[in-house]
Amino acid sequence: MSETLLTRVPREELSEGARMAWDALNELTGTPTFVDVFAQAPELLDFAMVQFYQNIFFDGRVGEKHKQLSRLRLSMNHGCRTCNLQNLIGVGNIGYSQEQIDAMWRQDYSSFTEDEQAVMELADELALNNPHGELTPELHARLRRHFTEEEILELGLCLSVIVGLVKLSFAFGLVEKEDYCEFGTQ
Repeated sequence: MSETLLTRVPREELSEGARMAWDALNELTGTPTFVDVFAQAPELLDFAMVQFYQNIFFDGRVGEKHKQLSRLRLSMNHGCRTCNLQNLIGVGNIGYSQEQIDAMWRQDYSSFTEDEQAVMELADELALNNPHGELTPELHARLRRHFTEEEILELGLCLSVIVGLVKLSFAFGLVEKEDYCEFGTQ
């Protein structure tokens, strides 16, 4: 379980919507600390879970498969165990094979289509542990073969919000970290 200095709201005191989020996160990861803590500020929990994840991540311009794939690539980079647990399930549920997932750990994208490779490369550029990441002309050209400018912006925004949430979650002790995570230990 993650350790945080912030107050947790007990599940029985959560609103119905927060309980649903708590249950989903607990089922996926066994660590619903993010919901426990953010339930103190319902509008912030709503921003993260509804306005961002529900309305943009799962229901935006870009298909879920590209967002799930790029989100997993981010979590592989930064080493959030809580993220990896839910993201591995997410990509498995939409049809990616264990062989493809194993290849992603090695940064071998050859078993993926060009559009999938491009979104994983974008995730690598925007990763928390890549302070020099950038959208190069080459990567932009590969993305543009498959996505509109608006879709590229949405992908970038989704990945950036996730990176920010991960940084906050690491700093506030809201998630568990993988052994290889370079952002300290819990």
